[in-house]
Amino acid sequence: MFGLNRAGSVAAALAAAGAAALLAAPSAVAAPQPIVGGSTTTTDAYPFVMQITDASQSQFCGGTLVSPTKVVTAAHCMAGESPSGVRVVGGRTLLSGSDGTVAEVSDIWTHPDYTDVTNGADVAVLTLSSEMPYTPAEYVSAADTSVYEAGTETRVLGWGTTRENGSSSDQLRTATVPVVSDADCGDSYGSDYAASDMVCAGLPSGGVDACQGDSGGPLLVEGVLAGITSWGEGCARAGYPGVYSRLTAFSDLVTEQVTS
Repeated sequence: MFGLNRAGSVAAALAAAGAAALLAAPSAVAAPQPIVGGSTTTTDAYPFVMQITDASQSQFCGGTLVSPTKVVTAAHCMAGESPSGVRVVGGRTLLSGSDGTVAEVSDIWTHPDYTDVTNGADVAVLTLSSEMPYTPAEYVSAADTSVYEAGTETRVLGWGTTRENGSSSDQLRTATVPVVSDADCGDSYGSDYAASDMVCAGLPSGGVDACQGDSGGPLLVEGVLAGITSWGEGCARAGYPGVYSRLTAFSDLVTEQVTS
């Protein structure tokens, strides 16, 4: 099985070179879409949730502010991107809005081992050219592995589609989903699931999930960043939970970037 990332249309266009491989698994759908089965919220409630856009401020991924000038997102969101072509927008609840703060990007760091979402290492850190005036999120340390215990409630956020192959949500959305055990996630995804780098969250019956356009956005446990929206088989399908980067595996590397 080949699972596509959940980035939006801009990032998807950059993946055209891999179209032949994707045709071999037509049911795999890009991960970033608006949250399925959730509810609307605001950036006042979650000030660290960022829109990642192109230079024209067209959103294609999400990200999490972890310091005034550093944003954690997914490596697949940055495939083919250069700093000059990326913007980060904070404090803007609506995609159609013009409020908030827009920052240019001075540097993009992607995990050196990243090749594809199903191979793991799907993490990137953006350095902003100017500070964001919003409260950053805390993120897990390498020792915080207990946050991934099966059944732990997590929160996902994003502007992605509200159903598979649907339209993006204009307003930021959120939903809660439980962590799925590594054994159960392995049953769903086979060898594409690497427990060392990934964690799954979702309901056995489906119905609630991140989707296309949500890629790079946060998976929170008790308000702390614990994962990054990465990929999945479709959106909110029964038996196929969302797959997120397991941030404890990359926390030390992220900290190196945040403090550099």
